[in-house]
Amino acid sequence: MSCEPVIRARNLGKCYQIYAQPQDRLKQFLWRGKRQYFREFWALHDVNFEIMPGEVVGIIGRNGSGKSTLLQLVCGTLTPTTGEVEVKGRIAALLELGAGFNPEFTGRENVFLSAAVLGLSEAEIAARYDDIVEFSGIRDFIDQPVKTYSSGMYVRLAFSVAISVDPDILVIDEALSVGDGEFSRKSFDRIMALKEAGKTILFCSHSMYQVEAICNRALWLNQGELKVIGEPARAIVAYNAFVNEAQRSAVQSGKGGGNGSAAPGTAGIAKVTVAANGVEGRELHVVSGKTTVAVTVEFTSDPSLPTPSVAVMFTDPANNPIASAGTRNDGLTIDRDGAGNGRACAVFEQIPLLKGSYWVYAFLMCENAVHFYEYANMVAQLNVTQDGLEMGVVSLPHRWE
Repeated sequence: MSCEPVIRARNLGKCYQIYAQPQDRLKQFLWRGKRQYFREFWALHDVNFEIMPGEVVGIIGRNGSGKSTLLQLVCGTLTPTTGEVEVKGRIAALLELGAGFNPEFTGRENVFLSAAVLGLSEAEIAARYDDIVEFSGIRDFIDQPVKTYSSGMYVRLAFSVAISVDPDILVIDEALSVGDGEFSRKSFDRIMALKEAGKTILFCSHSMYQVEAICNRALWLNQGELKVIGEPARAIVAYNAFVNEAQRSAVQSGKGGGNGSAAPGTAGIAKVTVAANGVEGRELHVVSGKTTVAVTVEFTSDPSLPTPSVAVMFTDPANNPIASAGTRNDGLTIDRDGAGNGRACAVFEQIPLLKGSYWVYAFLMCENAVHFYEYANMVAQLNVTQDGLEMGVVSLPHRWE
């Protein structure tokens, strides 16, 4: 693998001209710069970083911090005001819903159009067309104009095209949050496959758990300035500390509101840990009927919202649900601090799962366990052994009479 960066930003900046009213644009043109009828807004200012081949880098920060602007500069859809950004290799991007699609064209026509823009020849597109449509799951609608598509269908097709070009660099700007659960899982699996293949991935996410789970590094932007770039845990801790301090300052100044380290009106998973007999890990050895398994979910939330509920689920290797437990169903209300941070731990004593491999999932939902704020896929694998010869997936409590 090359030791040269695939993305290098030097003193990168982007400034927008903000006009108070439309006619000011004409005045600015007529005066030819002798007077200024606009104010400057620096979306990015003096940003420097290097990204090496095969790195997965998460970009975090509040809305309006410059994350999307940075990704557009990397992809070349925006021109820097100052500095420069160098990119080496084929880049595929999902910057916004339906970007690059012609709404009047059919899905089929947009596949050929978008793939051609990304650098594939017509023969290459034709060879990959069936795989693109199959992955998107919208074959029945592929010959309909994309203006008739739902937002989920848009992102399915756009993502399918982006990954089909075998990019050296994949850039994702929150687009996958539109997809349904099944497609989100397929997309996550494909992203992980690209990561294992040594591709460089750059993505913007509000999910701190996702960033820490899959990224090599994280980049925190605030008001257009690069605050931290480094280990995901370090960047996330610094970001959460900043947001919590801003929350405390807002409360002390009487401005009210605030949202801990979660966006207003939302909640998010901060950390999930799974332990077997007190030993934490991602792959755990468990003895059926003897080992105690504990799943701890830490979360952040807007304190003005009702306290969220937490659930955990066990699935088989094919991700079929086996069993679950939730605070809402069990009538438990989780304690939170003033910033909206909370924690719940589900303990399964002498877990009755029978021999086999099982995945652990965690869910953060609204107080009624209807709306999903965030979920964490496959946070740990349980490899269960057993002493007896019982068959199935779980040992049911029973007696013989």
